[in-house]
Amino acid sequence: MPAHGSLARNVLPGLARLIAVAAALLAMTAEAQEARQGLRQRARQLFEALPQDMATKEFPTTPARVALGRKMFFDPRLSVDGTVSCSTCHRPGLYGTDALAKSIGAEHRLNARNAPTVLNAALQFKQHWIGDRANVEEQAMKSLVGHASFGNPDYGVVIRKIKTLGYAGEFAQTFPDDRDPVKPENWGKAIGAYERTLATPSPFDAYLNGDLKALSSQAQRGLETFINIGCVSCHNGVAVGGSAFQKFGIFEDYGKETRSQSIDEGRFNETKAPADKYVFKAPSLRNVAMTPPYFHDGSVATLPQAVHVMGKVQLGKELTDREVSDLVSLLNSLTGDLPKDFATEPVLTSRAFSAPTP
Repeated sequence: MPAHGSLARNVLPGLARLIAVAAALLAMTAEAQEARQGLRQRARQLFEALPQDMATKEFPTTPARVALGRKMFFDPRLSVDGTVSCSTCHRPGLYGTDALAKSIGAEHRLNARNAPTVLNAALQFKQHWIGDRANVEEQAMKSLVGHASFGNPDYGVVIRKIKTLGYAGEFAQTFPDDRDPVKPENWGKAIGAYERTLATPSPFDAYLNGDLKALSSQAQRGLETFINIGCVSCHNGVAVGGSAFQKFGIFEDYGKETRSQSIDEGRFNETKAPADKYVFKAPSLRNVAMTPPYFHDGSVATLPQAVHVMGKVQLGKELTDREVSDLVSLLNSLTGDLPKDFATEPVLTSRAFSAPTP
């Protein structure tokens, strides 16, 4: 009995301490789990997971429209010199961009601004950096003519090319209720239908849908920072941005941090309204890790540098190295897989060289 009593005196207190430690660890784990759930709930109030596609009642993604739009998206022969297609500035291998500070259109003409990614673009409330295109359909149609992009002198030239290249039959099948189906508006609708299928669900979407493990602990810290310091005021919703205009350089002139070679006055160039000076569309951040260089003029080469610049000029904050690293980890979680029909280009068959339709 004495031996048993000694054992009890020596072992039981140690066992009790182990049980207490285990209970404390369980409590901490439960608390951490609750905090993670709470962060996700906050995120669900500010962001939305990607839809399967971006069709609307006005702009459906019918199979015929998408198929026609895909072919023409990759066809350079509709440009004035036969060298530029939509995919020239929106390359699959570069996540729907061209990796240039400013894009180069037909006849080697320099565009005014950096080409944003075409992936998920239809989610945004306007198109182009200054929002001078209402939607992806209008953007596609208007890119056919003028100085930039395709460079055709007028739409009549484009219509003749469409017919010469043998697309007239597909236009008639795709737009059967239209007495004159070969027209720029329908070209825009077909391109737009294809672009509305280019959704790239990411780990961030899986997280929003309930998979807490889809984001690393660092990315979750980045999400908390993103919300707490105010990034979310411009970059929210399903596109994580792309839903409002904002002045670039709230706390200081943006050129001081970006070292831009020239200062773009943004929407002011279009509207001439003083309030629109240096105002641009706040871009979507989806796939941002894959689409350098950054900003409207491609003046910043790396994502950490771009995050640092945004902290200074938009939030008035000097972000720490850890904050920048955490935010970049979050932004990496917005990278999705390329859509299968975008990752490979279609073959433009010989029938595209048939005689023009009368």
